[in-house]
Amino acid sequence: MVADVNLPAAQLQIAMGIPLYRIKDLRLLYGEAPWGDSIINFDSPDCMPSPRGHVIAARITSENPDEGFKPSSGTVQELNFRSSKNVWGYFSVGATGGLHEFADSQFGHCFSWGENREEAISNMVVAMKELSIRGDFRTTVEYLIKLLETESFRNNDIDTGWLDHLIAEKVQAERPDTMLGIVCGALHVADASFRKSMSDFLHSLERGQVLPAASLLNSVNVDLIYDGVKYCLKVARQSPTTYVIIMNGSDIEIDVHRLSDGGLLLSYDGSSHTTYMKEEVDSYRITVGNKTCIFEKEKDPTVLRSPSAGKLLQYLVEDGTHICAGETYAEIEVMKMVMTLNVQQSGCVHFVKRPGAVLKSGCILARMELDDPSSVLRVKLNTAVLPPQQPLPIIGEKLHQVFHSVLENLVKVMDGYCLEEPYFYNKLKQWVATLMKTLRDPSLPLLELQEIMTSVAGRIPPSVEKDIRKVMAQYASNITSVLCQFPSQKIANILDYHAATLQRKADREVFFMNTQSIVQLVQRYRSGIRGYMKSVVLDVLKRYLQVETQFQQAHYDKCVINLREQYKPDMSPVLEYIFSHAQVSKKNILVTMLIDQLCGRDPTLADELMAILNELTQLSKMENSKVALRARQVLIASHLPSYELRHNQVESIFLSAIDMYGHQFCPENLKKLILSETSIFDVLPNFFYHVNQVVCMAALEVYVRRAYIAYELNSIQHHRLQDGTCAVDFQFMLPSSHPNRIPVPVSGPGQFEMRRQSSELFLDGALSPPCQRMGAMVAFQCFDDFRRNFDEVLSSFAEPLLESASFSDSCSGLYDKENFKNKRENPIHIINVSIKTADTEDDDALVTALTAFAQSKKAVLFEYGIRRVTFLIAQKREFPKFFTFRARDAFQEDRIYRNLEPALAFQLELNRMKNFDLTAVPCENHKMHLYLGAARVQQGAEVTDYRFFIRAYYSTLGSHHKGSLL
Repeated sequence: MVADVNLPAAQLQIAMGIPLYRIKDLRLLYGEAPWGDSIINFDSPDCMPSPRGHVIAARITSENPDEGFKPSSGTVQELNFRSSKNVWGYFSVGATGGLHEFADSQFGHCFSWGENREEAISNMVVAMKELSIRGDFRTTVEYLIKLLETESFRNNDIDTGWLDHLIAEKVQAERPDTMLGIVCGALHVADASFRKSMSDFLHSLERGQVLPAASLLNSVNVDLIYDGVKYCLKVARQSPTTYVIIMNGSDIEIDVHRLSDGGLLLSYDGSSHTTYMKEEVDSYRITVGNKTCIFEKEKDPTVLRSPSAGKLLQYLVEDGTHICAGETYAEIEVMKMVMTLNVQQSGCVHFVKRPGAVLKSGCILARMELDDPSSVLRVKLNTAVLPPQQPLPIIGEKLHQVFHSVLENLVKVMDGYCLEEPYFYNKLKQWVATLMKTLRDPSLPLLELQEIMTSVAGRIPPSVEKDIRKVMAQYASNITSVLCQFPSQKIANILDYHAATLQRKADREVFFMNTQSIVQLVQRYRSGIRGYMKSVVLDVLKRYLQVETQFQQAHYDKCVINLREQYKPDMSPVLEYIFSHAQVSKKNILVTMLIDQLCGRDPTLADELMAILNELTQLSKMENSKVALRARQVLIASHLPSYELRHNQVESIFLSAIDMYGHQFCPENLKKLILSETSIFDVLPNFFYHVNQVVCMAALEVYVRRAYIAYELNSIQHHRLQDGTCAVDFQFMLPSSHPNRIPVPVSGPGQFEMRRQSSELFLDGALSPPCQRMGAMVAFQCFDDFRRNFDEVLSSFAEPLLESASFSDSCSGLYDKENFKNKRENPIHIINVSIKTADTEDDDALVTALTAFAQSKKAVLFEYGIRRVTFLIAQKREFPKFFTFRARDAFQEDRIYRNLEPALAFQLELNRMKNFDLTAVPCENHKMHLYLGAARVQQGAEVTDYRFFIRAYYSTLGSHHKGSLL
């Protein structure tokens, strides 16, 4: 390359006996005629030859620079070298080839030419960076790049000891960014786990085996050790191509596409990267571009393994000998080189293989008994979070583009790609809110049509395009009007009119093909924005039904066998069904959110969705009960009178129950509210704050009597706090069917007189299970009012006054100590607090404030034997929010009891200890059953226990509804 002499050809000619001066290339080198025969004086030629430019040669070997250039063998998956006019190379192996352990480690040679040394170096660096070698072994390519870019090499300030000096200083090849390498490594390990779980499940289905659905992974934990630091990550799939990486409470989304050659193409921090992984015995080798990083696996120092394939030559110590850390214990032959193996820890070595044995990479050679196992170097745990990165590139930020992106995310949730909590619920809530917001925006169809018109422009007749754009302009000008409707019919008429003018069939087919996208959009919006919103939600709900109906008829195993028979020999659809069904609990959240969004504020929509809601109520499996009950609730609510009508009816009943002076009740009229089958708990809290104080008291009493209708109310007493707030104290007994209910013979009147006191019942001087309970119901304008009056509310639960002499005599010896002890260990009293105006509408913020207050009063609540405190946060035109704090949980808010009616929450607490039949318990807040049923099942409740809640639910509907779901 520097002399323009073909060296192999010249060598052959010299071997043939041809003189140097007769060789053509040499004559040209010395400035002579190529075909002449004049003798050349090589000692002092007339034209002294000079090199043309500069050349650098590099050897490509299968050696690992990070381990002292240890040679290794294996197969080659890819070898791609791009020759140019200035760079040339040859290789002894190619793609799908390989190197065996008895070959030489060099398998390639590259040459770079340049006008000068600097240019030759630059050309070689570019060639090395473009050289793509992917195989089972490491190469020297990256190390060569590092050497070529060192300042000493560029200055030609090197000698024969230069490389040894670099090795001694442990100079390493350039590595990828640490966090980029961590992300790539985690994605590779997780992706391999996902694919393995899918393939194993699919193969088991093909063999007729039924594995549990939980074996289909959608999130995996990945531990990577890099430079002595352990990184603990969790990788989950949000869609087949979107992965979420979680580390130390931080998370990032990565767009990942699997390549046909096993690599991953990913988008990280605004840049694209191609990455590959090779899993070795004790490490993961990750290649990002042309840079490599090695992640170690957690190692067992008592196991000594072969680092490469080869042959065991000999052991250098005796079996059972004690050796110190760093000493050599064996020699192996790898690729015509002898390698020594050292131990990392001191101890006694015991051999496993015999000398002369052929070794595979990673096979066990010996085991060690460590002198000091505690001296093993422990890795440092990483505590840093993932650095923020640029958001994933999306299709666009326009309304219709956001809509399609969010809808795709929800469809993937229905397919089973669900994140773990707490990430799933927050993302889902945001997606559903965005979906409904975009669906209700009148500009959505206009933007979609504009995009379609841009794509078909020039393919449809100009007159048709002009007419459609004219209609679009009219709609855009009136889009803010509530009467404006998307002109689907006008656009359809334009298309039909032009098609009618086409005489030839071929012309009509071309026209229909070009306008197909417009026709599809017109059909989607033929019922307006409201109709399209309904159809979109219906499509998502149908995806839920399509999967879940396959698992209703029998046990899971039987359902899978039926699916196999239906789809064999292709088991892919069966795998998709099972993968989706495995996430049914999270899909239930999405379905209930969509039902609430679509039907919550507009009960008339339930009539339009009647068919799909009825199908949802037919889901009989326990895992679908939350959805089935929510659908039933919506159907019932759609047949209830309107909120305004029920509000006016309740108000008229209250006013008619008060005499002309406004201070006496007419119980007969109030019984209509207490016993009515119509839901009133969304209306009733408004009357806690009525301008008429007597109505306030009546409303509180109706609430108590209706909520506690399953109990025996002994007495109810109204009173006002010092600031005029209305309050109700009530005393009640457990139902007669409850195991704790024991008849107590006492002298005196048959009922206990209400004296704003708690009562504990004892028999014959012995402590009996308490069945007498006391409660307080009070309504405040704001939480600060309750905070100020808390002590006065609590004073209702004063120490009991024993009324009868006989009762007092029998209990006096035990009461003081035993009652106080029992009341603290098994508190029984309850407080219900209604708040009209909350400081915030955010549930988590409310819980934080309420929890802080409950914790500050925990000691005094225990002293007074308070079992439960429930806060009712009034909602406009909706059921109030319920937040329950139980003594059992040290007055921490319990999400299982959130939004439960106080009476049902109290009764559930009792039912935790005693199987109490809830058949007779009324419940108007049907939302309770959604939480309650799932909570009981998750806590391991028996099916018979769960049926109590089903029956309790139907007890509120009347006998004509019973059995429709059961």
